[in-house]
Amino acid sequence: MNNDVLNGKWMQMKGEVRRQWGKLTDDDVSQIEGNSEKLIGKLQERYGYARDQAEREYNAWMNNAGQPNPIR
Repeated sequence: MNNDVLNGKWMQMKGEVRRQWGKLTDDDVSQIEGNSEKLIGKLQERYGYARDQAEREYNAWMNNAGQPNPIR
């Protein structure tokens, strides 16, 4: 899934973002507006991640987006 898809499906994916990164607030998610750079920046801000770590988490999440969640 690429960034255009994230932007286009943002309304549907907001809940997934909140489940994945629970420290993000509703205001954070609203400000992101489907923009990958804003999401990565918010991950850095809320989790104290370095840029490369935030990008790795984002990329891993995007690669799994739309996949069924494993049973835990």
